[in-house]
Amino acid sequence: MTPRLECAGIRGGWGAVSVLRDVDLAVEPGTMHAVLGPNGAGKTTLLLTIAGLLPAHDGTIAVDGARLRSGKPADATRAGIVLVPDHRALFTTLTVDENLRVPARRDNAMLESMLELFPALRDRRKLKAGALSGGEQQMLTMARALIQRPKVLLVDELSMGLAPALVRRLFTTMRDVANEQDCAVVFVEQYAHLALEFAQNTSILYRGRVALEGKASEIAAQPELLERAYLGALGREPAEQET
Repeated sequence: MTPRLECAGIRGGWGAVSVLRDVDLAVEPGTMHAVLGPNGAGKTTLLLTIAGLLPAHDGTIAVDGARLRSGKPADATRAGIVLVPDHRALFTTLTVDENLRVPARRDNAMLESMLELFPALRDRRKLKAGALSGGEQQMLTMARALIQRPKVLLVDELSMGLAPALVRRLFTTMRDVANEQDCAVVFVEQYAHLALEFAQNTSILYRGRVALEGKASEIAAQPELLERAYLGALGREPAEQET
């Protein structure tokens, strides 16, 4: 089966500064792939590169086997890639309804389905997005992304600033949508154990490289391996490790 999203040998970063180093990633339809790692590992840079907002210095990105042009966000959007950034990027002076109608493009049925998926937004349809709570804003951000029927959904730090119970509900919704719509989800998350609970597979980055990858359940069962990956200690003898 051709992966829904495939990245091969990705090198990239900000300007001439390379952050990512030969990153490979393959995500099947209907699955969730967690990208984990310490701060500065290159996780957000990877999502921005896949979304075309940063050009890759080398390597390829493909959706359903069709290669995308590097650094072309319009191409990524046409291919079905949708990014949920960590800063939410809502139109704060527009209402909830207006925020949803922009990406819905007159698809009222899809708009209604989002309000069913996030019922807390229905009673706030006429409220400006800037007046919503943090949790409600994240729901609106997710609804805006899902209303576009993404083939590939990229989510950066879903849990940021939210209560644990709400984060779990949002992850459950994201998993259900992935299953129902055959969407490939790639998400960055600071809470590693929560991410491994919901993901099928994971890649752990350290200084721009994949330090560890595999089935999420297997990695979750080896906390010492997870810790070593975060510290960049995998593949090094004890005498070589930093003190």
